[in-house]
Amino acid sequence: MLITFVRSIILYIIVLIVMRIMGKREIAQLQPFEFVISIMIADLASIPMSEIGIPIINGIVPILGLLTAHLIISFLNLKSMRFRSLTCSKPTILIFRGKIDEKALIKERMNLNELQERLRVNNVFSIADVEYAILETNGNLSILLKPEKRGTIPEDFNITPEYEGLPYDLIIDGKIMYDNLKKLGKDEKWLEKQIKNFKVKADNCLIATIDGKGNFFCQEKEKN
Repeated sequence: MLITFVRSIILYIIVLIVMRIMGKREIAQLQPFEFVISIMIADLASIPMSEIGIPIINGIVPILGLLTAHLIISFLNLKSMRFRSLTCSKPTILIFRGKIDEKALIKERMNLNELQERLRVNNVFSIADVEYAILETNGNLSILLKPEKRGTIPEDFNITPEYEGLPYDLIIDGKIMYDNLKKLGKDEKWLEKQIKNFKVKADNCLIATIDGKGNFFCQEKEKN
């Protein structure tokens, strides 16, 4: 029992490291070749994890081999558009200038009900509102609405909004984010002065943030 537990921990750590090396995109939207590699890694890890008689190295070596294959394919995808089209395919236009492309639907083996479902997931409830719908290589559906159906933006009224910038966390659960302070050109004394206005000390602060306009937010931890 203990051996199985230890083997599981070792394989978990290895798979976790491999997935981290493969990149953040693996967790979000997978390309076809990435999806295949992820499934194979899961299968390879599960066999030596449950079968004590199989040497654990028999699971580790193939996983590292798949990692190597992934890195090579990813590199070739960056260097060659032709190779990228082979491994990742190409986006397919399902709706072109407001008209459904039936041939494209057949090619992607998608029916009208599924297309409508994909549109509703993107908060579009009428096909008549769509100018373009593109099925991306990772399976997502990108939608461009007709001009009269799009939401207005400040540019439509010749308005230039103020620059907002990116909000920064300065304290999380009592811990000061020194890297963010450095990016802002501030120091710990400045931070202490800010949270003092909220009658809070850094170690008792649940969260403190500042947005691009300089608005400071601070909340104290709940007392037990």
